[in-house]
Amino acid sequence: MDLHQLKVFVSVYKNRSFSKASEEIYLTQPTISDHIKSLEEELNCKLFDRLGRVTLPTPDADNLYPHVVDLLEKADNLKEIIQKGRNEVEGDIMIGASTIPGTYLLPQIMLSFKTTHPKVNFNVIIGDSSGIQEMVKKQDIYIGLIGAKMNSDRIVYEPFTHDELVLVAAKDYPVADSISKDDIRSLPLIIRESGSGTRKETEDFLSKLKIKISDLNIVMTLGSTEAVKEAVKAGLGCAVLSSFATSECLQFGVLKTINIEGLQMRRNFYIITHKKRELPKRYDLMRQHILKTFKDKQS
Repeated sequence: MDLHQLKVFVSVYKNRSFSKASEEIYLTQPTISDHIKSLEEELNCKLFDRLGRVTLPTPDADNLYPHVVDLLEKADNLKEIIQKGRNEVEGDIMIGASTIPGTYLLPQIMLSFKTTHPKVNFNVIIGDSSGIQEMVKKQDIYIGLIGAKMNSDRIVYEPFTHDELVLVAAKDYPVADSISKDDIRSLPLIIRESGSGTRKETEDFLSKLKIKISDLNIVMTLGSTEAVKEAVKAGLGCAVLSSFATSECLQFGVLKTINIEGLQMRRNFYIITHKKRELPKRYDLMRQHILKTFKDKQS
């Protein structure tokens, strides 16, 4: 067996899917299948059951998985040892990010990091904050960027910048420029799905006004910031969105902000890592780069 086969096994195991593994590690599905078949023949066991479109790991795969993850990490550490001797940094960096930092902040961060470390390649997984945190907790990824603190005792949270959440509507939507907290209850609202950092932070801010999500007039729940923004632009309701996501639409007058009297919604973005997992050098350098980038911008 070789490390490539083991990486394929880990990807199929995590994704519970040959097709999703194919997308994650950029191999065709027949190649994925061939690697798994070869590994099964070498180990003389069956690793996955294919039940229609569902792929389930066997007990042998469950037993094998943590050992393979450990082996791949040790192999990765060998590269780190060699690179330290050469004073080089190279290899893949997989980052999980929630929608706002992943879409609006991470591209420039990666660009500036690659100017110093051109041999590093990035693989970014975009998901909601709770999903990214779960990946860090399960040690599927080393590092994540999220927009809400989920308070897990296995996660280290490092704030690196902040964001303003703003209530927005289409330019011609019939709503006043400033409303009271009581007006929020009747306002037609479009919100993100459960697990979204923006949704969680919005709920936390409203709870300070003694308003529950069940008190609101929710007309639509959508699974992405862009979908919410497009629905608002179409005049289907109002929404609380990140200032990073709305800045261009506000600048060109497509959307307008609605002031909520007595409420300012500012939140932090966090770098998250596992408390018991040591970061390889390239990941720790990336973590330090993010912290320094935003410290310099705010100073």
